[in-house]
Amino acid sequence: MNRRTTRSRAGATDVECNRLRPPYSRLDTHIVNTAEIMATYLEIVQDHLQAITATETEAITAAAELIADRVIADQLVYAYGPGGHSNLAAQEVFFRAGGLVNVSAILDGGTLLSNGALRSMAMERLPGYGRLVIDDNGLGEGDLLILVNAYGINAALIDSAIRARELGVELIGISSRSHGDQTAASHPARHPSKLSLHDVVDVHIDCKVPIGDAVLTLDGVPDNVGAVSTFSNAFVLNCLMATAISTVAARGSSPTIWRSANAPQGDQHNATFLKRFQDRVRWL
Repeated sequence: MNRRTTRSRAGATDVECNRLRPPYSRLDTHIVNTAEIMATYLEIVQDHLQAITATETEAITAAAELIADRVIADQLVYAYGPGGHSNLAAQEVFFRAGGLVNVSAILDGGTLLSNGALRSMAMERLPGYGRLVIDDNGLGEGDLLILVNAYGINAALIDSAIRARELGVELIGISSRSHGDQTAASHPARHPSKLSLHDVVDVHIDCKVPIGDAVLTLDGVPDNVGAVSTFSNAFVLNCLMATAISTVAARGSSPTIWRSANAPQGDQHNATFLKRFQDRVRWL
């Protein structure tokens, strides 16, 4: 072995660099084909979204009608994603360029990953917690709530749905039906009732996330990588919002649409909506 020890810019010798370099970066023993990984992942995600498109049009249309009813009546549409990365779904359609101003996200800190990942998981599995969140946000008779959780089984999610129904709230659910059906009743994440989200909502949209979420298989790697749930939820939600906006317009009303604050005249466009909604939307 050649142990020549010329200095690198950082001052380490070649021998020192070789000793510190992680084995996975030694491309002389393993060639990483980035283009192939990207192409395969893209194909899987595209196929997944195509499957949603092929089967969920009717459900999205029905859900969009409920949203349009509230927009035309100048009411709020609540969105909540209790559980880890499912919180991203509520954020995806809140204060979003091209999205409805009427959407009021429930950004409860209990299950936000930013407050601790293990804490988030513990809170989403805590029976009773979801009921507290619904009560704390003042939902009641005639309100509309979009509940999003790719797996559709955790206790906070199901408690949110059950409590909302008790209060007379209409529910749109976005989750994976197969994930809920295939997850054992004894799984520690499940609500004590063993119900899944699709069992307790008025309109359910199937985001089709498979068990385990990750969909990409790599040579030499024992576990799948590359989750699909965020793609799925974002696709469903943006299709839902676009359909609702189109429905509002088709009924002869003017939809309320945020414009990017970074676009020309964005702040001026949004100012009127802020006057109307800032005191009504908790997290504006």
